[in-house]
Amino acid sequence: MKNLIKVLTFLFVLFIFACNNSENEVIVYTTVDQIFSEPILKDFEKETGIKVKAVYDTEETKSTGVLNRIIAEKDNPQCDVFWSGDPVRTIVLKNKGITLPYNSKVAEDINPAFKDPENHWTGFSARARVLIYNKNLLTDTLVPESIFDLTNENLKGKIAIANPLFGTTTFHISALFTVLGDEKTKQFLNDLKNNELVIATSNGDVKKRVLNGELACGLTDTDDAFEAMKESNDVGIVFLDQNGIGSLIMPNTVNLIKGSKHQENAKKIFDYLLSRKTEEKLAISCTQMPLHKGVKVPKEIPSLDNIVPMKIDYDKTSKKLEEIQEYLKVWVENN
Repeated sequence: MKNLIKVLTFLFVLFIFACNNSENEVIVYTTVDQIFSEPILKDFEKETGIKVKAVYDTEETKSTGVLNRIIAEKDNPQCDVFWSGDPVRTIVLKNKGITLPYNSKVAEDINPAFKDPENHWTGFSARARVLIYNKNLLTDTLVPESIFDLTNENLKGKIAIANPLFGTTTFHISALFTVLGDEKTKQFLNDLKNNELVIATSNGDVKKRVLNGELACGLTDTDDAFEAMKESNDVGIVFLDQNGIGSLIMPNTVNLIKGSKHQENAKKIFDYLLSRKTEEKLAISCTQMPLHKGVKVPKEIPSLDNIVPMKIDYDKTSKKLEEIQEYLKVWVENN
């Protein structure tokens, strides 16, 4: 009997320990590259003592893997916080009733344009879509200034984009559909196809091909573009359409998942991600542009104040992203 009591007591202590251990954690799903997001999450662990269990996307399935997993887990949520590299996937979750509103005081001075009006998501640390080009293959007079210049004959077979079924390329094309309308965007995409556009596996692949001189130019994100410029003086970047529709600005976003197990810890990491400290770290590690004013950044990082942004409605763009998936699949298959 005494042995049974000892065993039961031991099991009870283990159970309590396991419960307490589980309570002092937070589960984060993220589409942000692990090389950049993991150090931020590790710093949060060190500073708070809260264990972070993270699930990361791969480069090739960027933004779709963890997004679909959160949707599949809707009735039994395993994720507490979704850290996305753009707003549109977050809005997909909001529209499916998967997110919770949270108004973080840390974000009070962030431009309302980068926040959900109902506080279901908040933006921080932005990237932009840019053109990257090889200076040895394009003279200054031939460097495109507009996205529409990519259909010019002199660039035939020399340009690339990442697979538009994934990641920020999907976001970019969805934004074009929203801003230009269906007819004009489809015509533009067909013109790109006729100009022998190369579809790369990822933004990183676009960077690599332009960097090694395989292609003259391509569309990618500022983090990949600035990384390429560090690697070679032969690489340049252009913020396109500064006299037209503007460049697409893509803030990171964070939101809470409804019905998750660690709501209080989720709010703590939500606030942490929105902090100036996090924006400064992301500026240094992956050249992202802060949304808070006055954050110290490396000199090569431009201010958002000096970039003409594409004027888009993130909600409409999110709906368009879902709407055009079948069209994009056919377009990619026939490219």
